Amino acid sequence: MDKLQIEGGPTLAGSIKVSGAKNAALPILAATLLTEKPVVIANAPHLHDVTTMIELLACLGVEVMIDEKLRVQVAAKTLMQLRAPYELVKTMRASFLVLGPLLARFGRAEVSLPGGCAIGSRPVDQHLKGFEALGASVEVRDGYVLAEAPHGLKGTDIYMDLVTVGGTQNIMMAACLANGTTRLFNAACEPEIVDLGNFLNEVGAKVTGHGTSTIEVQGVDALGSGSYRVMPDRVEVGTYLIAAAATGGSITLRDAEANTLGAVLEKLQQAGAHIAWDDNQIRLDMGGARPRAVDIETSPYPGFPTDVQAQFMAMNAVAEGTSTIKENIFENRFMHVHELNRLGAKIELHGSMTAVIQGVSRLRAAPVMATDLRASSSLVIAALAASGTTIIDRIYHIDRGYETIEEKLAQLGAKVRRIS
Repeated sequence: MDKLQIEGGPTLAGSIKVSGAKNAALPILAATLLTEKPVVIANAPHLHDVTTMIELLACLGVEVMIDEKLRVQVAAKTLMQLRAPYELVKTMRASFLVLGPLLARFGRAEVSLPGGCAIGSRPVDQHLKGFEALGASVEVRDGYVLAEAPHGLKGTDIYMDLVTVGGTQNIMMAACLANGTTRLFNAACEPEIVDLGNFLNEVGAKVTGHGTSTIEVQGVDALGSGSYRVMPDRVEVGTYLIAAAATGGSITLRDAEANTLGAVLEKLQQAGAHIAWDDNQIRLDMGGARPRAVDIETSPYPGFPTDVQAQFMAMNAVAEGTSTIKENIFENRFMHVHELNRLGAKIELHGSMTAVIQGVSRLRAAPVMATDLRASSSLVIAALAASGTTIIDRIYHIDRGYETIEEKLAQLGAKVRRIS
């Protein structure tokens, strides 16, 4: 099993290119099931989760190829089955997003209940409620969701009980081929929702309001072909910016969109970072200074993203002062606390949703273990800011969300390598 070996101390400096967003690429790949016409997806990151989604599409009978420009070419003209098996869906929650497209296009789908990171309860009841509102019959049996709409789906008004990114995406996709107009209230507003809506419109859907809490989808008879470029990964951008801040560094991120990172950039500025940006790059400069401790509280977009909470905690661990982090999205997303404390951090948990961090001037190297995707990146940041050499085990979690992380860190001057 691979591990990362990181020698702490160097200040991050330099320039790297940001990869495409995993959390945008996965639903867009699922959405290719809505059309029998060929679709080309550019800028999809080469990650384990993306590979898993491609394997799932191939398992269903979809023709998938990657061309010489590393674009994913998908042709879902004929499907051999409408069942997404447990063996694939259990490894990645986003696999559940094939349910809406299959149900909408073929009138039937059978998809295993999802897996993914163990970061708390993430039920799919809002997905199922939406499909039922669109006229489908839904049954959960033997760990699978069986949904049927033999006469097609029918547009309607759907009121989400809570804001859910996956639920919004699944229902959006299903509504594209429904008869009539669907209005989705209390919808998620994340940039990845916007990217999915833009892709759907590129292939002939009629989606408006994506990026707001009310999305309207006017159903069409069929979708067509098209090509689309996936948005930059805002979580990757946040991770490298925070890593640079934790080490007092100065970096430039190319192919980055600052308008998707408002809350993160604001908190970094409060921590003492000088940040500038233009249309396609972001620059951060700490001037060699130690960051200041900053309180954060996670909330749905445009609030501070839960996917950057662990990284910010690692920076706060070496910041001047004491900070509080409140996690309001997932109830089990502080599993990295114990590992950070192994590196010399002073973090106390107050219940399951609040952490108090007393910054220390320097962390100390120690063997640590990644527990989930974003927790793993917090350990990378902490190791970069620690004295000595840290070994991070179970880095398959990192590989689910960060493309060639050791190569990018090396370009910024970090001393990091992958070992077996």
